[in-house]
Amino acid sequence: MFDFQLEYMKFIPAFLWILCLLNCSPSSSSVADTPISDKEQSITEKRLELGIERTSLYLPYLKNKKIALVVNQSSILKKMHLVDSLIKLGIHIEKIFAPEHGFRGKADAGEKIQDSKDELTGITIKSLYGSNKKPKPKDLENIDCILFDLQDVGVRFYTYISTLHYIMESCAENNIQLIVLDRPNPNGHYVDGPILEAKHKSFVGMHSVPVVHGMTIGEYAKMIDGEYWLKDSAQCNPKIIKCANYNRNKPYSLSIAPSPNLKSDQAIALYPSLCFFEGTDISVGRGTEDPFTIYGHPSFNMDYSFTPIPREGAKHPKHNKKQCFGVDLKAFSTPMNQLNIDWLIEAYRLYEPKEEFFNSFFNLLAGTSKLKSQIKEGLNAEEIRSSWKEDLELFQKVRAKYLCYPDKTNKP
Repeated sequence: MFDFQLEYMKFIPAFLWILCLLNCSPSSSSVADTPISDKEQSITEKRLELGIERTSLYLPYLKNKKIALVVNQSSILKKMHLVDSLIKLGIHIEKIFAPEHGFRGKADAGEKIQDSKDELTGITIKSLYGSNKKPKPKDLENIDCILFDLQDVGVRFYTYISTLHYIMESCAENNIQLIVLDRPNPNGHYVDGPILEAKHKSFVGMHSVPVVHGMTIGEYAKMIDGEYWLKDSAQCNPKIIKCANYNRNKPYSLSIAPSPNLKSDQAIALYPSLCFFEGTDISVGRGTEDPFTIYGHPSFNMDYSFTPIPREGAKHPKHNKKQCFGVDLKAFSTPMNQLNIDWLIEAYRLYEPKEEFFNSFFNLLAGTSKLKSQIKEGLNAEEIRSSWKEDLELFQKVRAKYLCYPDKTNKP
């Protein structure tokens, strides 16, 4: 992946910095406090630019600073990892913080990531998953600025936003500047699901938001800060480098898998609905070529079948080496416009014994104990969805305060 030699770095032409400074000078205000106008957004012929690509907006903040990066395999700038690109531009990278799945994005969900060093650059890689989810003060010694660039998928239980929370908290506590390079949300065109209740707060759900929140990670950072969700109501005033020409209602295809088991646009679209099965005895295809596009169980009486086996990103899959029968959703029509609860209801109806269907993880994913109770009571999807309506309406009002891009998401 790396195509440079460190010993040649001293020959980097200075004119690159001159060009950058001509394009942008840093100011005291947040980079992206002003939303892109509807007129700007309607110019469809203009190419979408990710925050990471808008180097003239953030490189001036990094010059002569010691920085840390929160990045993974998705952090690519012009076919080169952001780490390599910044080093080539003479930026001093002191440390890399790695989220769930690691710096290279190959670890299993929930797998503990070890601290290490990047083999090609020698930069220290500090894990933010496992027992140490928040940088300690000693981890931040000599750090002037943290640059955050992770591809999120817009779902409460996808842990990159939890990592964002702890990074923001550390920046606030240690007076470190945070810059978030914004990215489109592939599930950003709708808002749905139950709101997290405080008693079910965990690393797979830290904030009072629905399962699908309809925000980019930059917008989400603004909400964390603006709603005083950090410890002791601290604020870190993150600078958001917005995307240019982003339309949240236009399908966005990811060129790099954001995590090992979200291998396709279809899987990303189905993930908000199918991930509920992680809190049950039902397999979602981890350990197959098609995770999060299929689901099933060894006891189901269905024609379609699959057999999970250990593989990269799924070393210990549910129902390992057992033939599971279930449903193939690879041809299911997407994008989704709401959560599909019917699959969960039907799987519960088919499963025996009922008392073994759910596990202790389910309420953490749902963010509430009500959903489990509603399914056990036999409520249909429409009845369940109606119980979310009032909370979703309140959330939409809060969410609207932090949007950087025009919004036409569904209203509950």
